[in-house]
Amino acid sequence: MARLFGTDGVRGRANGDITAELAVELSVGAAHVLGTLGAFGGTRPRAIVARDTRPSGDFLSAAVSAGLAAAGVDVLDAEVLPTPGLAYLVQSTGADLGVMISASHNPAPDNGIKFFARGGTKLPDEVEDAIEARLGEDWDRPQGTDVGTISRYEGAVEAYVQHLVSTLDRPLDGLTVVADCANGAAYLTGPDALRRAGATVHVIGDRSDGGLINDGCGSTHLEPLQAAVLEHGADLGVAFDGDADRCLAVAADGEIIDGDQIMAILALDLKERGKLHDDTLVVTVMSNLGLKLAMKEHGIVLGQTGVGDRYVLEEMNLGSYSIGGEQSGHVIIAEHATTGDGELTALHLMQRMAETGRTARDLANVMTRLPQALINVKNIDKAKATIDLGVSQAIAAVEAELGETGRVLLRPSGTEPVVRVMVEAPTDEQASEMAERLAVIVRDRVGL
Repeated sequence: MARLFGTDGVRGRANGDITAELAVELSVGAAHVLGTLGAFGGTRPRAIVARDTRPSGDFLSAAVSAGLAAAGVDVLDAEVLPTPGLAYLVQSTGADLGVMISASHNPAPDNGIKFFARGGTKLPDEVEDAIEARLGEDWDRPQGTDVGTISRYEGAVEAYVQHLVSTLDRPLDGLTVVADCANGAAYLTGPDALRRAGATVHVIGDRSDGGLINDGCGSTHLEPLQAAVLEHGADLGVAFDGDADRCLAVAADGEIIDGDQIMAILALDLKERGKLHDDTLVVTVMSNLGLKLAMKEHGIVLGQTGVGDRYVLEEMNLGSYSIGGEQSGHVIIAEHATTGDGELTALHLMQRMAETGRTARDLANVMTRLPQALINVKNIDKAKATIDLGVSQAIAAVEAELGETGRVLLRPSGTEPVVRVMVEAPTDEQASEMAERLAVIVRDRVGL
């Protein structure tokens, strides 16, 4: 059977794949596994639960809270809060567990459940597997005063916004920014943090009902932000996704600044400050080859992991590295966060602009992106795609054509039923033609 947990928790169609019953069972399983592992230290455990703006977040967060309380865990409900806000609160309060109800950049009908351990870090694969293995098991249910309580977490939003602003060394006075909150969890915290930091802020995508989360807006749909930046004559535009753990940007001229470019800017900033440990930036296999070439010119080494900010963080922790992230906009600044934080990223990108007096476009030009084509191939057998001989031979042929001028990556998605075919090449035309050629072969060989 397929693993229930993906690269970012359990995710699927709300009230279809992700039901209230499953939410209860996952929460009970998490409490039992973490308790067995000694994560609660023998004391009555405390958890923080938060969600993004999706309508299904109400019943799923209620189910998660019910499952935890039934297992003897006291629950603080932080209500709508970005994923990195939940991680920060788990870390700063010493809570034993955090649970985020969100499907991140996915559309409104989807939702997901992801767990954070004490310290605000995502659970390792083996702990998630242990939780999955205990679903539906019989268990001794606590009674009377041994059951957990559920209460509202007063001041959760304020605590997180204060934390964000406190990470800056200087105000952002004189800078104008457009923030696209994706109609998601950042609709309050993002604009508030930017304004308190001193920026002039225009906001789009700030509906709170969640029915239009990620719908033609946010980090997956940058066109509205590009238009708004030009309309307001802003210095920068920043786009978050539904749970605000990622950030992409738009320069004053409307050009997109992706996660690779943002990481290049911030890594150089840290290196100049003497804060880039071992002169290393940790990225995933999806990062553009241009990033590696640019960082090499500045004496910065790239560490590389599989896709998913959890794997980036694991590598960062192993080497005590200062910064890492993904091309999609997940950026982890270790001094201030335990997970990707879109709002933190936006603030520090703008701080770099304020300190240097340079435009975002000028800063982003530190690297030249190699043309890249990415095709999501749907309705195929993901497991067979990576082992099929015909697919492997086709990839090898394209790699031989490219030599050292590009690369090929075929990767089953950990959060969606697709296989991603990515090609980097000297020209856009070559990248697109080669990616489409491979996508056709993948469909023909392992299509359902």
